[in-house]
Amino acid sequence: MTPTEGWHCLHVYYRFDRRVLASLGSDRLTRGRSRFLEVLDPAGDEAPARLQTGIVAGHKADFGIMMMDPDPLKIDAVLQRLAASELGLALTPSYSFVSLSEISEYVPTIEQYAARLVTEGDVSGSPVHQAKVKAYEQRLPIMNRQRLTPEFPEWPTMCFYPMNKKRKVGENWFLLPFSERNKMMAEHARSGMQFMGKVSQLITVGVGVEDWEWGVTLWARNPEFLTEIVYRMRFDEASARFAEFGPFYTWFTASATAILDHCRIAPL
Repeated sequence: MTPTEGWHCLHVYYRFDRRVLASLGSDRLTRGRSRFLEVLDPAGDEAPARLQTGIVAGHKADFGIMMMDPDPLKIDAVLQRLAASELGLALTPSYSFVSLSEISEYVPTIEQYAARLVTEGDVSGSPVHQAKVKAYEQRLPIMNRQRLTPEFPEWPTMCFYPMNKKRKVGENWFLLPFSERNKMMAEHARSGMQFMGKVSQLITVGVGVEDWEWGVTLWARNPEFLTEIVYRMRFDEASARFAEFGPFYTWFTASATAILDHCRIAPL
């Protein structure tokens, strides 16, 4: 069940059922709150390699969890422990997305990057060209590690959405030559790089395991950066012509304690 490279990933969102909560009684609520905090502790003994939680904006959910681990059952065990807890009957799942981390086929190799620089005006073998290639060679392992086994930034806001590439007559992404797709994705990547230091992105693949082909997770230092990056990238041809988007879930990163307090679940 362990991927040859990368990790399993799960986004899951819940609502609290207030009618069930009202029927639990103070003792059970107290025990349920304690168990909730234990299960959603990123540093807990049974926690997956990555676990982050947040308060969800709007009516789609009350809170969300994002998890990654080499073992998918370790991720699922978090959901089962929540379901089996004193608060379990009061937790209603509202959405989930199963995926795996990957290195996209559009991430250029060192040789492809060197060739691209030449097409963009660099002189092959010049000191400037060599310096750029060497810098990319040093960055590439770090970037690939972040794609496969990412650290979750503790930035205040995050949004997640699933997406497909179109398979329609005249707009079938998968019938295009690789060179054409690669060119459009390079443009898309350049747009995203303008937000370095403001937005951190993770693309996970849902092909074969989900209803949508990819999941996009964006962490931002400010919610306005989420609007700015998505709006900017919508004008890229890869998005404007070929992308289809599912529901957007936006959260404000918060600990399990902050979630319970914000949602007015009785404190200890």
